[in-house]
Amino acid sequence: TPTPLGQTLEIAAEGKVHRVALPLIGAYQAANALVSAGLVIATGGGVAATLANLARVQPVRGRLERAVITRAGAPVYVDYAHTPDAIEAAAAALRPHTKGRLMLVFGAGGDRDQGKRPLMGAMAAQVADTVIVTDDNPRSEDPAAIRAAILAAAPDAREVPDRRTAIAAAISAAGADDVVLVAGKGHEQGQIVGVQVLPFDDVQAARECAA
Repeated sequence: TPTPLGQTLEIAAEGKVHRVALPLIGAYQAANALVSAGLVIATGGGVAATLANLARVQPVRGRLERAVITRAGAPVYVDYAHTPDAIEAAAAALRPHTKGRLMLVFGAGGDRDQGKRPLMGAMAAQVADTVIVTDDNPRSEDPAAIRAAILAAAPDAREVPDRRTAIAAAISAAGADDVVLVAGKGHEQGQIVGVQVLPFDDVQAARECAA
């Protein structure tokens, strides 16, 4: 059962039903957690203790990682999704946890597959309620041209070039029932602009913007 910050699992084991509050988003993460628990139990771990410990599991860095909860009560997630399919999957994982709007902040990398940019824009417009298009890792390309290619397929999206400003805009607009997804860079600790790698961490930026 989806909850605002994870999901509640009912697991039948040894003739009992165990209720576990799993602090992870998405059915695939629940499946992975259950496989891991099964391996522990199969190698001698106690059933009750192993299942109880699922409540302490932490997500992989930058994979649907909850960065912060805003003052308004909206959770902000960071994910490495940087393809149309990955954006669709991340949004699908978050949608059951979203009572209000799903707000998506993303861009596309430079010097990479240019053909996916309008596809990403179209997918974002399809799966999110509010879309903010910003810079990812523009590398040697003109960031404005990258954004324009995305926006061509997402005409209702908002364009905010600076990534930190874009994250701040989503956070300030998010209400208690909304969920913010910052996609594209995940665990990365820098932003590649030209030949420079500028310090940038989506999780840290979200926390600072929400402070």
